[in-house]
Amino acid sequence: MSDHVPSATGTDYILTISCPDTVGIVFAVSGFLAERGCNIIDSAQFGDRVTSLFFLRIHFSAAASSPEKKALEGAFSELIATPFRMSWKLHDANRPQRVMIMVSKFGHCLNDLLYRYRLGYLPIEIPAIVSNHRDFYQLAAWHNVPFHYLPVTPDTKQAQEDRLLEIIDEERVDLVVLARYMQVLSPSLCATLEGRAINIHHSFLPSFRGAKPYHQAFARGVKLIGATAHYVTSGLDEGPIIDQEVERVDHTLTPDDLVAIGRDIENVVLARAVKYHVEHRVLLNGNKTVVFK
Repeated sequence: MSDHVPSATGTDYILTISCPDTVGIVFAVSGFLAERGCNIIDSAQFGDRVTSLFFLRIHFSAAASSPEKKALEGAFSELIATPFRMSWKLHDANRPQRVMIMVSKFGHCLNDLLYRYRLGYLPIEIPAIVSNHRDFYQLAAWHNVPFHYLPVTPDTKQAQEDRLLEIIDEERVDLVVLARYMQVLSPSLCATLEGRAINIHHSFLPSFRGAKPYHQAFARGVKLIGATAHYVTSGLDEGPIIDQEVERVDHTLTPDDLVAIGRDIENVVLARAVKYHVEHRVLLNGNKTVVFK
């Protein structure tokens, strides 16, 4: 899955692009890179016929003689991005993304992410774990990750979110992961974190939003349960979906059985979504996503 292999001669980059679809985009981008001694390692593209938008992700290696990143960005902006009206970013493929994890009292997703992080499965750094409960400070200490206890009440919610933003700024956080963090973020914080905060919801959205979705599913007698990883927006459980998974269930299972099965699904779905994001595989397409796997 990961294509983060360092170049033997220069620096690896990942270029992500979205723009109005038209003829010649790939030709122009690949030609620009070739003229500057850059070698394309992996490329994926998608043209959305409904929105008439084009999406492109290119992993390329810049030779030692290629221009530096700032010069590449300046030339690309002038010669390619502006004429094609692109929204684009050039990422250093070998810089681990800095991820802050937020959790409440259910720690399965936190534990899973920390385990994958220790194994090197996720190309990330974890500079902070934030919780509105103290339950997992020892787990954080065992992994040598700073733990921030920030309790939330109606009277302290704004001060707590202000402190969250301070931590994000101080630790240069690239991505915030709500690993079963059971507090609703304010619209202003959601706006600040647009496109860089991922939530795991214990349901196959758009069904069973909000609290106790497994109990809602049990009451409806569903035959499939699932989990959904999505970007955080001010609309509760309505952000662009990154990844989903389901498991077949039947009438013999209790709500507690569904919860137990669901937690395993949540772990897998959240880990995949984080991996896709930090490898710059997810591009926003309105209220949907394009995910280059």
